[in-house]
Amino acid sequence: MAFDPIALDVPGFTDDELAELNREFEGLPASKIIQWAIDCFAPHLCMTASMTDAVLIDLAVTVDPAIEVVFIDTGYHFPETLQTVEDVRRHYGLNLRIMTVAHHAEELWEVDPENCCSAVKVGQLDRALAGKAAWMSGLRRTEAAARESAPIVARDLRGLVKVNPIATWSDADVAGYIADHDVIQNPLVAQGYPSIGCQPCTTPVRPGDDARSGRWAGRDRTECGLHL
Repeated sequence: MAFDPIALDVPGFTDDELAELNREFEGLPASKIIQWAIDCFAPHLCMTASMTDAVLIDLAVTVDPAIEVVFIDTGYHFPETLQTVEDVRRHYGLNLRIMTVAHHAEELWEVDPENCCSAVKVGQLDRALAGKAAWMSGLRRTEAAARESAPIVARDLRGLVKVNPIATWSDADVAGYIADHDVIQNPLVAQGYPSIGCQPCTTPVRPGDDARSGRWAGRDRTECGLHL
């Protein structure tokens, strides 16, 4: 899904330039990083949301109320997550794009658990990113060991610019922002689900474990593939 920056009228960055920007962004507030992404890439920019909370959405719509927010409806979400989607949409008057997965005759998470994520998540994200130059996510380094070195800005495997404006935030930073700004949060968080995915593959997290330990518990995987 390589894009032509000239055709889209957006800046073209080399990998070295993105690496330099990544170093510069380490000391910038998330709002400044979001502003940079919008200035460079809008309207060929979107952000993804899992609806665990609306922290990144709250930050982004303050900069650009019209920013496109993508939610992937796999068909396997908790009812609480779908209600959070609607609550957030109404609260912000969100420019929300819901990517809906086609119904399968068999439940993929049961018959093909290893490929379910790529079929119902990654494929839908690829569709959402068609025609885009860049995208943002709420990925954070403290969420899991596999994310400790996550960059703030880099090029993804599609050739698009990927921006993680709150990559450096701690759990305390997120909790403080939610409290200070009265940000909507998925009610499952208070029930022991700090990271929320599809219902069949998400369990509560034990005290002291990392936030994503409840995802695919008991299986040899830690990521669905959206952020690789």
